[in-house]
Parts: sequence; structure tokens; C-alpha cells
Amino acid sequence: MMNRKKSGSDLLKESNLTYDDYASIDDGNRYELAAGQLVLMSPGPSVTHQMISFEMQKAIARSCESDYIILNAPLDVILAPDEVRQPDLVLVQRQRIDIISNRGIEGPPDLVVEILSPSTIKRDKIDKLKTYAAYHIPEYWIVEPKTGTLEQYVLQDDRYEPINIFLEDEQVTSPKIPCISFTMADIMKNIPHLKNE
Repeated sequence: MMNRKKSGSDLLKESNLTYDDYASIDDGNRYELAAGQLVLMSPGPSVTHQMISFEMQKAIARSCESDYIILNAPLDVILAPDEVRQPDLVLVQRQRIDIISNRGIEGPPDLVVEILSPSTIKRDKIDKLKTYAAYHIPEYWIVEPKTGTLEQYVLQDDRYEPINIFLEDEQVTSPKIPCISFTMADIMKNIPHLKNE
């Protein structure tokens, strides 16, 4: 029997979907799988969002590349057969490379980063906060592009605790990832103000 590619719109109202259902979609859109329910991720991220992501990758790579694999979206983080997310940035300790496959990251990475967009604020600050904690991701960062701030959450007793908010020249550090060392000012100074912001 031939495995035909499906449209995500065919599956959007279905529940109890799995990674195999998700992987069969071939309609040009990006999706996540949240508790077996398909979630459309559109519109695509803004140019400012992508520039912040790139600057953060560079800043983290400068001090952490020898110890961590740094990946960016689109990339599947397969937390369970019915839970597939696409964080903006992901860090996996090189000693844990066995959780990385050609399908994506299969298990909890060491750090996930979401860069807020107007269409993702609730999903990133409520839904993903709960989901990433439930799947034991040790650290979660939420970056606010308009203010240039980074909210840092660390897993404590299966829940995230906000432990810091970094802005401007404050040195971003991590209790879980000792090589982290940059400031949000370093990130934001390379982000031009674009039309229609």
C-alpha cells in the first residue's frame, strides 16, 4: 500500500494524531503537534524575529559550540509520539547526541528558546511553558523582540520557575549551561528597525 502525503487542513480537526500522521503532511505549511492535535504555525516569522534568532545562535556558539549542538527552527523536537514542537532555538549537550536523529531531536533538549511574535505570545507563554515543563526540558527562554528582553525559566519540581529577566547590558548566564555568556544589548545592536514594525 502506498503512503500518500496528506494536507494539514485534512487533519486539523482530528485528535489523537501521532508523529507519523504529522510527518505525512506535505502542503508547504509548518505545524506543531500538541497533545495529538495539529496546530498551524503561520504566518512565517518576521525578518526581525529571524535576525534575533541568528544573532542569538552566533552569541551562544561563541562560548558554547564545543560543548553544545545549537539548532534552529524549523526543526522537530519530538517529545512524545503525540507531541512535536518547533522551538526557535535548541541546545543539546554534545554528550547527549544520541537524542538527535535525522527526524529531529527525540527527547528533551537542554534548552529551548522561543522568540515571541504577535501570533505566538499565548502559545509560547502559556501552552509551551506547561508542555516544555511536562517533558522535563531543564531550561526555557522567552525572548521579547520589541523590548529586547530575555525571560529565563528553570525547571524545579516539574514546573518552571522564572529565575531572571535579562535586559540591555546585563550578562545572560545560566545555572544549567555554564558556557552561556552574552548580553541582550549585544544581540539587539545588530537588529535594524525595519518598516512595518
